[in-house]
Amino acid sequence: MSSVSEGVTGPRPVPSAGKVRAFLRLVMIEHSVFALPFAYMASLTAMFLDDGTVHWWELFLVTVAMVGLRTFAMAANRIIDREIDARNPRTAGREMVTGVVSVRTAWTGALVALAVFLGAAALLNPLCLVLAPLAVVPMVVYPYGKRFTDFPHAILGLAQAIGPVGAWLAVTGAWSWEAVVLGLAVGVWIGGFDLIYACQDVATDRETGVRSVPARFGVAGALYGARAGHVVTVALLAWYGVLTEAGAAYWVGLVIVVAAFVYEHSIVRPGDLSRLNRAFFTVNGFIGIALFVCALADLVLRGLTV
Repeated sequence: MSSVSEGVTGPRPVPSAGKVRAFLRLVMIEHSVFALPFAYMASLTAMFLDDGTVHWWELFLVTVAMVGLRTFAMAANRIIDREIDARNPRTAGREMVTGVVSVRTAWTGALVALAVFLGAAALLNPLCLVLAPLAVVPMVVYPYGKRFTDFPHAILGLAQAIGPVGAWLAVTGAWSWEAVVLGLAVGVWIGGFDLIYACQDVATDRETGVRSVPARFGVAGALYGARAGHVVTVALLAWYGVLTEAGAAYWVGLVIVVAAFVYEHSIVRPGDLSRLNRAFFTVNGFIGIALFVCALADLVLRGLTV
């Protein structure tokens, strides 16, 4: 029997605006904060080294491309992992598991986001358009990674490392080892905190056959791996500062990053994961924004015309 709210004709269709909001929740659009600051660092540094002027149209297109690619990646991840998510109590409430977002809606959103990414790449320069399909590959491979390797976090790191490299290419149309170093820093950083995040699912992953570093080596092993990764991140960020002849403000930002890493690893321990979400969301969001603000201040002090 139909409920009063459904009426005699069955469930009411979800309004288009409601579908869009549900899709944006599905892809966690607000988490773009993790990747965008480093893409901006790469773009603005390239602009500074080129002619010392911010090119706002290019920066806008970089933003569109980054958000578009990340949205596609998250949607593809949710589609591919929906059966795994259904078996995990932590993720069983996700929109694709509950049916709030249908597979059709998710694919529609993913393909729209992919078209937006490719369109932005085409407007930037020919090299960006040619390389754009290569950037899509790890975004699709990553969700499958947990099915064939104990190190899917490395695939995620590779996917995230593309951002700064692509942002530099968007501005210059040329390869840059400085951008590669920054990209590696971002990839190792995000791969490291993904190790921390995966610790909360270790029991379920082992029961369901999902592969990860915590499932294979234990929570303690994953946390030690994350710490080592973040030490490497700091070293790479320092190398990037040297390569780009960064000034004092950038190095202040790096000190802040080090302090944030120390705090992050002090509140997450093998026997106490109660503050894991604070470490993952709050601290890592702060790291990206803090370093970007300091790097921007440094570029402005060195003569970047905003």
